[in-house]
Amino acid sequence: MAKIESAFLELGHLDAMASGNSMLHRLDPRVKVLTAALFVVCVVSFDKYVIAAMLPFALVLSLLMGLGGIPAHCILRKVALISPLAILLGLFNPFLDQQTLLHLGPIAVSGGWMSFLSILLRFCLTVGAMLMLVATTGFNGVCMAMEKMGMPKIFAVQLLLLYRYIFVLMDEGQRMYRARALRSFQGRGTDMKTFGHLIGGLLLRTLDRGQRIHLAMLCRGFDGTIRTRQAPRLTVRDIVLFFLACLILIALRRHDFSLLLGQLLTGLVQ
Repeated sequence: MAKIESAFLELGHLDAMASGNSMLHRLDPRVKVLTAALFVVCVVSFDKYVIAAMLPFALVLSLLMGLGGIPAHCILRKVALISPLAILLGLFNPFLDQQTLLHLGPIAVSGGWMSFLSILLRFCLTVGAMLMLVATTGFNGVCMAMEKMGMPKIFAVQLLLLYRYIFVLMDEGQRMYRARALRSFQGRGTDMKTFGHLIGGLLLRTLDRGQRIHLAMLCRGFDGTIRTRQAPRLTVRDIVLFFLACLILIALRRHDFSLLLGQLLTGLVQ
């Protein structure tokens, strides 16, 4: 339970980073959402055996972390937290695809291992890009940007409330876990039947608290409109930076800069 609590506290810390004042933080949220979407499309569009050609995208992501003042270890911890999903997704590839694609000295590398490593790299890049988006924009800003770009208002609000509900669920879960721990001794109350009752009670408690929060929001004038501390304004600088980012990402996708750099270094050595 402590590990889960720590993970959710880090998630809230990531959202709190959006209050920074770096160049990336000051960009219009719509520009950042579209750029992140293009980044993801470029990464996932590579062939299943490609690894080296995606490495420049990792360099771009690292540069953005530096520009935004986002600690790399913060992003890496969250990526590692959900990485078992990607490992499970490609776990059987080395057994299903055993055709040899290349040799590293005496070691033969099969297509299954290449596709497995490719899946892990795609996962790290795409999840890292989304975490960077939240860290520099905030989830409120992301939902507001998607609403302004045409997403139905009710979907954007529901997505935002679902995100907030995670913290309500976690808070009520911590209270119930603490209460059970104080009332049980020598491992009692840890059987599946007890946890089944706890999960049912947790659902009822969070629904009840969610209704109270909704009533409190209505009393404060909530009308379904997503608002942020500063109203976003699309400037000429935002548009120029967006087109520059698009050119860079498309160029990285169309050309294998890792191969070009390797050929250049090989030519210099020879």
